[in-house]
Amino acid sequence: MRHSGPPGAGWLANRTLLATAATAVSAVVAVVPAAAVPVTPHVAVPVAYAPGDVADRADQIRDEQWQLDKLGAEIAWRTSTGRGVTVAVIDSGVDGSHPDLVGRVLPGIDLVSPGGAAEPDPVGHGTTVAGLIAGRNDDRQGVVGLAPDARILPVRVLDEENRYDDALIVAQGVRWAVDNGAQVINLSLGGSGDSPALAAAIDYAFARDVVVVACTGNLATSPDAKVWYPAREPGVIAVSGLERSSNNLWSGAITGRATILTAPASGLVGARPPSGYWRVQGTSFAAPLVAATAALVRARYPQMSAGDVVNRLLVTAKDIGPTGRDDRFGYGLVDPIAALTADVPLVHQNPLDDNEAPGVTGFGSAPGSAPTHDPDADQVDLTGAQQETRWRARAAGAQDDTGSERLWIGSAIFVALLTGAVLMVRRFRQSPR
Repeated sequence: MRHSGPPGAGWLANRTLLATAATAVSAVVAVVPAAAVPVTPHVAVPVAYAPGDVADRADQIRDEQWQLDKLGAEIAWRTSTGRGVTVAVIDSGVDGSHPDLVGRVLPGIDLVSPGGAAEPDPVGHGTTVAGLIAGRNDDRQGVVGLAPDARILPVRVLDEENRYDDALIVAQGVRWAVDNGAQVINLSLGGSGDSPALAAAIDYAFARDVVVVACTGNLATSPDAKVWYPAREPGVIAVSGLERSSNNLWSGAITGRATILTAPASGLVGARPPSGYWRVQGTSFAAPLVAATAALVRARYPQMSAGDVVNRLLVTAKDIGPTGRDDRFGYGLVDPIAALTADVPLVHQNPLDDNEAPGVTGFGSAPGSAPTHDPDADQVDLTGAQQETRWRARAAGAQDDTGSERLWIGSAIFVALLTGAVLMVRRFRQSPR
């Protein structure tokens, strides 16, 4: 029988145990993101803020774009917004109807489904990349790109699984982009094997004064830690990634001797078709920030050669690793403000290009537009029926599911602590008084 009276040792032990459990549970729950991915522009809880935050924010999605502050976008835009520059996004397609991209996307080409696909971007990867480059900045809603007045030229080469087995399709996309006005090309994709056809297409771009940017790849989708191709092709700006709000290399990034620059790669929020948003991470999303910086420079210095644009990005980068170029960060973090304003002598060549002949010699019209007597026309037919060895391209970015993983871990710990607390209470109650 239980008797009333002053609290005894058992009662105090019970209270202490429960208080400890509650404190531990609170600590676990605090690391769970306020909103799970994907997110929408009308979420009730701010994307990156704990419940109870009462700050008055015009748009949570816009506030999540930490990379703009990291790269000094507001100051850079005083000098250039990328107006008049065309950036080709060779990817999974781009949904130009997304509210952040309306009026920014030019007519492109679909090399995966030439007859036309049901959706312009079935995966969403290319739309996210395009938003990071040229998302509109004419309001306070949604995602804004680092070069918000640039134009996007979409070239679809990745299928519904966000990959493509034929390097000739990617090479064809590069050439088509060059012939249709691209001044900067972004390749947020790659594979482990080299491709002579793609090497020739990239040299085709260099010969026509185009800047080419590519991601170094992600460890999670790679058989080894070798920098992906085409990022390691001489002359290409190979971009690795940084952790959110820091100068630390993102844990999932591939890096190595071929790495040229770094940019933010994790904790990003991007445009998702048809009109939503999601959290993303990967070097796929670091590369477009460098491509956007190249667009800013090309708009600021319209007569500057592609080689000098590349050189300007390298010499103005923030050195964040060992002094000088290193194998982790390359030349360092891309710096749009310095790239636009620093006094950099002209070099009249791409310092990354070895100027050696490409794997497939000779240039010409873009594949598919060559005359029928051109021997290259059969090699890179628009149908993409021919495959070049077993080269496989894939994207180097994905939805960031760390929030969901933390939620499961937090739930498991909560259940364990609660069960332990209940058992201890029952034991104390059953003990002799």
